[in-house]
Amino acid sequence: MSIAKVTEVISSSSKSFDDAVENGVKRASKTLKGITSAWVADQKVTVKDGKIDEYRVVLKITFVLEDYIAKGAPKTGAPF
Repeated sequence: MSIAKVTEVISSSSKSFDDAVENGVKRASKTLKGITSAWVADQKVTVKDGKIDEYRVVLKITFVLEDYIAKGAPKTGAPF
């Protein structure tokens, strides 16, 4: 049985929403092991002088808990 956890990460970029997602996943992977998926829960921009200043995303990141990975727990086919 696999046990997964979902955590929320807020990330930003001055380039694009896609870049903000990449930044968030890249940073989260430095401290979270076993990441299996991420989805954008929300997105917004900040505006300065009538132009987009920053792209921001709220990511939900799913990862399998490490003790289950280390023990070689059987896979259940669950979508994480």
